[in-house]
Amino acid sequence: MLLEYAAIAAFILVTALVGAIAILLGTLFGPKKKTDTKSMPYESGMNPIGPGTRRLPVRFYLIAVLFILFDIETVFFLPWAIVFRQLGLFGLIEMAVFIAILLVGYFYAWKKGALEWD
Repeated sequence: MLLEYAAIAAFILVTALVGAIAILLGTLFGPKKKTDTKSMPYESGMNPIGPGTRRLPVRFYLIAVLFILFDIETVFFLPWAIVFRQLGLFGLIEMAVFIAILLVGYFYAWKKGALEWD
């Protein structure tokens, strides 16, 4: 029974091995001489304005995390839509509850000001 998965395991093993070898070869034979030009942040071929390591406000990360959270939760709509007719009224009610929970979280974040960009 596990023999069917041997090809997948071999593929994963070979892929990991090739990746590790590429990283190892780059580390061993790659250039290691640091210069000011190489250390500069790259901004579309233009000279950077200001420091490249400036701090970003926490609000940026909060909005990014909220976007990922709500984006991943919407992925659950596709399997539900595929089996919608088989689930019937129960599936419709369950999805309504799921959407209601999402909306509660969305309105909570909205009221707290987490979605406002200053």
